[in-house]
Amino acid sequence: MNSADHPSAVRSRNEIAGALLGLMEKYPYNEITVKQIILETDLVRKTFYRNFSSKDDVLVYITRKALADYCSVINSGKGDVLTNIFLFADKNRKLLMLLDRHNMLHVALQCMNEYLPSFRDSELSENNPFTPLFEGLDSDYLIALNVGAVWNVISLWVHRGMKDDPVHVKETIREYIDRI
Repeated sequence: MNSADHPSAVRSRNEIAGALLGLMEKYPYNEITVKQIILETDLVRKTFYRNFSSKDDVLVYITRKALADYCSVINSGKGDVLTNIFLFADKNRKLLMLLDRHNMLHVALQCMNEYLPSFRDSELSENNPFTPLFEGLDSDYLIALNVGAVWNVISLWVHRGMKDDPVHVKETIREYIDRI
């Protein structure tokens, strides 16, 4: 078994991730230290550095984990894309609101830009709604276009406190797309 996949390693990473999120609720991100994260857990410094290189690395881990769940839903072909995007955002409300509070929503965008092209290459299935749209075209540009546009909408929704009705936002987007 790969040590990274060992249950104790997974538990340690999740405990560290939870500690960082908890600290982000109380303190500005730039004031949080690795020492504080460790003190919030029952782990030692060596365990932190066995799993992560920095607190930024922990935040990327948290975000990538959320994206992996989203990609598995998209790849299943269940539901329409916009509904799944808003379900992803709602499911990860705490993370997105914390990122917004700390002016760090760009971390999620960066993770998407890194993760989604590799997801396409390794797990693309015939159920994925984007597969037929990308056929014969440079999918890297199309992924960047979609991620950028959708992420700006989600960022605005998060920044507004996620209070706007997602159905209204989706209808606005769909009507706009129909117009163009």
